[in-house]
Amino acid sequence: MSQHYLDKLFAPGSIAVFGASERPDSVGTLIYRNLRDGGFQGRLYPVNPKYASLDGQPCYASMAELPGPVDLAVIATPAVTVADILEACGTRGVRTAILISAGFGGGDESGRERKEAVLQVAARYRMRLLGPNCLGLIRPSLNLNATFSKNSARPGGLALVSQSGALCTAILDWAIVHDVGFSTLVSLGDAADIDFGDLLDYLAQDSQTRSILLYIEGIRDARRFMSGLRSAARMKPVIVLKSGRHSEGSRAALTHTGALIGADDVFDAALQRAGVVRAMSIEQWFAAAQLLASEDRVSGNRLAIVTNGGGPGVMAVDRAMDLGVQLAQLAPATIEALEAALPDHWSHANPVDLLGDAGAERYGAAVRACLADPGVDGLLVMLTPQAMTDPSACAEAVIAARQGSHKPVLLCWMGEEQVRVAHELFARHHMPAFGSPESSVEAFAYLTRFQQNQQWLTQVPTPLGRRSEPDIEGARLIIESVLAEGRTVLGTAESKAILHAFAIPVTQSIECHSANDALVVAESIGYPVVMKISSADITHKSDVGGVRLNIGSAQAVRITYNEMLEAVRAKYPEARIGGVTLEPMYSSRHGRELLVGVIRDPVFGPVISFGAGGVEVEILRDRAVALPPLNTFLARKAIEQTRIARLLGEFRDMPAIDMEALVQVLRRVSEMICELPQIRAMDINPLIADARGVIALDARIEVQRPHLSLDRYSHMAIHPYPKHLVSSCQLADGTDITIRPIRPEDAGIEQSFVKALSSQSRYFRFMRSLNELTQEMLVRFTQLDYHRELALIAVLEQDGRETELGVARYIINPDGQSCEFALVVADAWQGKGIGSRLMQALMEAARQRGLAEMEGEVLASNHNMLHLMASLDFSLHTSSEDPGVKLVSKEL
Repeated sequence: MSQHYLDKLFAPGSIAVFGASERPDSVGTLIYRNLRDGGFQGRLYPVNPKYASLDGQPCYASMAELPGPVDLAVIATPAVTVADILEACGTRGVRTAILISAGFGGGDESGRERKEAVLQVAARYRMRLLGPNCLGLIRPSLNLNATFSKNSARPGGLALVSQSGALCTAILDWAIVHDVGFSTLVSLGDAADIDFGDLLDYLAQDSQTRSILLYIEGIRDARRFMSGLRSAARMKPVIVLKSGRHSEGSRAALTHTGALIGADDVFDAALQRAGVVRAMSIEQWFAAAQLLASEDRVSGNRLAIVTNGGGPGVMAVDRAMDLGVQLAQLAPATIEALEAALPDHWSHANPVDLLGDAGAERYGAAVRACLADPGVDGLLVMLTPQAMTDPSACAEAVIAARQGSHKPVLLCWMGEEQVRVAHELFARHHMPAFGSPESSVEAFAYLTRFQQNQQWLTQVPTPLGRRSEPDIEGARLIIESVLAEGRTVLGTAESKAILHAFAIPVTQSIECHSANDALVVAESIGYPVVMKISSADITHKSDVGGVRLNIGSAQAVRITYNEMLEAVRAKYPEARIGGVTLEPMYSSRHGRELLVGVIRDPVFGPVISFGAGGVEVEILRDRAVALPPLNTFLARKAIEQTRIARLLGEFRDMPAIDMEALVQVLRRVSEMICELPQIRAMDINPLIADARGVIALDARIEVQRPHLSLDRYSHMAIHPYPKHLVSSCQLADGTDITIRPIRPEDAGIEQSFVKALSSQSRYFRFMRSLNELTQEMLVRFTQLDYHRELALIAVLEQDGRETELGVARYIINPDGQSCEFALVVADAWQGKGIGSRLMQALMEAARQRGLAEMEGEVLASNHNMLHLMASLDFSLHTSSEDPGVKLVSKEL
């Protein structure tokens, strides 16, 4: 219903440039002339009190003197003047501004104060700011170049968002040579206000943008970033380049998991979960840009290679094997077609070696044959300029041969001067060309990885089921007791109690504060036993001799207790030692030692790690990182990414482990960190897995007091399933129903519900017929980003099966303060109070989310809905755009 809050930034009708002058190389002058000379069609106002006119146009002394309203202010004046300029803009109704100026932070205290003053002015007038210290933005389709770059961009479908203005200017220069066009180019600068999340939210909905490139140096708001990234990646490819992969300023590793995981591991896991692809270098990023601009997409991972040289073919195959790209097996019909067109000594396999004397005819025939093969998903065509080669003619043959095919064709004409004309031909026909076999294969890998990562994007984890509800309150009480005592590390027994509360199998651990206590416990649980030192100050007990196994007698228990305490005190005299813990000696002939851990990343919050366990975990460094929440698919993928995964199946005389039990542990840990924001770090090491199941032999949990927030999941980068919104109620006729958030596995009952609606009910809700509701749309209704939308369904359970009776949903508007709702109830269940109950539950959920207003559109002929809205105290107004539509709204 409402405009996007960045519309005036990307499509302003009028712009004021503060700092325009007659100095030819000043930043303000370059911006003003880029806008004027670039053909910007809106009103353009230069503002500078030193001039009455600029280039024959009136120049204004201040904002107050401008003759008309301004949609966008571009400010390129000294930092000390910016707050006052924004104040003047705010009083005149300006709601968006680009701050080109630098001097708002870093190590400068006065700069930080200026930044705070600017943000206060912006908040007062609900003004959105791009920058400061940024290059600006370009919107080529509108001839809008609000930057001080000496290059501009031609219109196209590629959006670039960068925290580095220098990279923006470099890629603009590159794009001219390669004839790549842009929908948008944005330099974020210091991102004091508008950030990646805001821009991704806009670009996801932008019809001009087909693909998105991001250059990232750091993330400020992980939840908004992930939400915007996932929203954009659902609709268009996103490729990310991030600097700072080897930061030395990471946190100290207090746990095994902390030592294993770096910030870059977490960033990779976040991108994978968002369904996007990461480039690791500028060259790869440019290659990705070139490929995305071609709009080629793949349906599989099978690559065919055509070359006139064996060496480049081998290099391409090697890189394909490194990246997991599969070489296509050519079909018999393809081999037959190639036999007819090529000399006898061709390679007779993939790569297709055309031999050194190959001309345009051979290239054309080979390309046509490979593209026609259903077992080929993409084609790499390479050429080395040999004595009998005409690179340009061969290029023209390839261009002609690929006409009509929608499979990606990548070109690698190696060399410089002899292939220059060929590269110009490829650029003119928007075909991606690369300088080496490796970069060509890497580009194809981006396409396949994007396709694979889309599987991760559509995963929306849900609770494990009613049969095994965790004891969240019991676990929370244990943690609160520890924090009340001023401790931040749980003892072994306490840590295992937390795991047990979430149905993770553990060995029993009992605290012993003296040798006599240990003797009594050992006799009670039976020999042999394991003894472990109990100290909150000792992270790795084995390193200080704090673990003894297979203690088989009472005498050995007493001796071991005294020896252990003496040895540990000698090695670690500062440690506070409370005694030991005793537990039964667990034996598993075929057990595999695993580790499941949790760390709290400073940007993305809790992260789960899985890998090989035991005392050598830091040396083995075998781990996979996953961003919670997890479902079965995501848990299995995390397991598959490790080296030890190959030892979890049948191996020599060892039977396969109970994989389902291991997956459940990962899901339980995910549930634990979603519901217990106090957990800062955790190690379950070792977790023993065998054919009988899994069991945790040791655990360590660190806790902290959580930040207060209205959002119970504010510590999570991805909002989990809001299970706290599940409720039961009884209708007036005695029917018991459940109201709960919709889940991905509800796709079946959602589709049945929509299809069973009468044509009138369906039109009232969707304003379209059943034929216009695609399968993809119906599935999307159940795959929600709970950070920005919510759907509550009313269900009736009979004989173990659920029937959907109604659904109410809201989507948060771009202003972040209001939401738009929709409601529909099955025809047979209308008039029973379901709609009212759904709306009341939806409004309460919106209040908990911190939203201030709920609004919607109702057809004037939908009398029942209008009556319901009135009963719920919604205000009703006739739409000024369509008298057949009523606008309804309610302050929450």
